[in-house]
Formats: sequence, structure tokens, C-alpha cells
Amino acid sequence: MAAIGLALSEPDIDWIEIDVQLSKDYVPVVIHDYKLRRTTNGKGKVNDWTAAELAMLDAGSWFSPLYRNEPIPTLEAVFQAAKGKCLLNVELKTDGVRYPLIEEQVLQLIRRWEMETGVVVTSFYAGALKNMSRLSGGSVRTGYIVDKWRDTLPAELADTGSDFISIDYRKLNKERVSRLNAAGVQIMAWTVNEEKAIRKITALDSDIIICTNYPDRWRSAAAAAVR
Repeated sequence: MAAIGLALSEPDIDWIEIDVQLSKDYVPVVIHDYKLRRTTNGKGKVNDWTAAELAMLDAGSWFSPLYRNEPIPTLEAVFQAAKGKCLLNVELKTDGVRYPLIEEQVLQLIRRWEMETGVVVTSFYAGALKNMSRLSGGSVRTGYIVDKWRDTLPAELADTGSDFISIDYRKLNKERVSRLNAAGVQIMAWTVNEEKAIRKITALDSDIIICTNYPDRWRSAAAAAVR
């Protein structure tokens, strides 16, 4: 939540990308790794613990002592903080085996917080996108996450009902961007952390959303482009 709060305090950050899993008691929680060891003082898998148990873990000390006892947030807490302030790219960390109920649980929260126009639900797993489109009746926007280019991607996106792609920036070029634009697909390029790469991707199409861990570098690259 410290990182989300920092992003929300910046006037030029339009999106925040988060990763969502389910606790043992099926509560959507925001954490990247499937296992707890790397970023918390817990052990085992995320879904071995209840939401209440996860909330007691220290998920900040691994990054800096300044964030000691920073908790694992629930998705609901993030919705509460971000609603009306920033768009959210909500990645469902599922592969069809893990978290078979994740689409239902996340949709329930989206509807409770009236976030239909405030999120895009993304996943590497096409089945999750199809499920979300079906369950929401198309009211929730979905997007495909990919780390490789395939010429079939525009058709695959259409098949899942998605008009958004989150793609490894190294897989983009002018021709591929043109194809996605022609298909009406919005592009988010990840994770673009170097100024040179930011300038290169922005030059392909200024409408590409830059996903970066360093907004200051994005600002520097944008300023250099204006000069």
C-alpha cells in the first residue's frame, strides 16, 4: 500500500499494475509471488494462509527497513484507495489450475466498488479472460499478457473478448504496433526501465502505455523528447 500510495500522489501516473491471488479463504489479495518466502516473513504458498493470517505478515522489510510490517493488501483495500484516482491493471495470477474461482471473487469486488470503468483485468491465461468476459457480460474490460509475439495475437485477443494487450516491450516494432492499432487494441509495454528503451517505445507510438518501475526516468525521457 505504501507503493500504491506513492503512485497515487503523483499527478502524471494514470495506471497502477497489481497482481492478485486468492487466500485460503478465497479473499483476493495483492502479491506477486506464489510463495511467501521472498517478500515476506512467511513460508509456503499464498493460498495456504487465510486473509487474516496473511495480513499479519511483514511484507515490507525485504525491500527496506523503512517498510517494516507493511502488510499484504487485500484487493478491496486497493480499490478503496484508488477508486476515482487511478486506473488499475489487475493481473489474475492463474493458469487454469491455480485459483479456479478467482474470476468470480474479483468480479464480485469490482461490482461492489463499482469499478467496472476503473480497471482492466489481465492474465497470461486466456481462459481467465474468457471467464471474466462471460461472467461480467462484457462489462469488465480484459487484456491479454504476453511475453512473445505471435502473428495470431490480434485474433486471439478477439477470441477472448479483449481489447488490451500487456506485452514485453522488447517484442514490439512498428509493424506489430500497426497491426494491434488496426485491430483496435490498446497497448501497454512492460517493463520499460531504461530511458533509452522508453524513448524507443514512445517513438513507435505515443499512445503506448509505458509500464515502468521508474517514473522519474519516464519523465526524463519525455523531457528529452520535447527538447
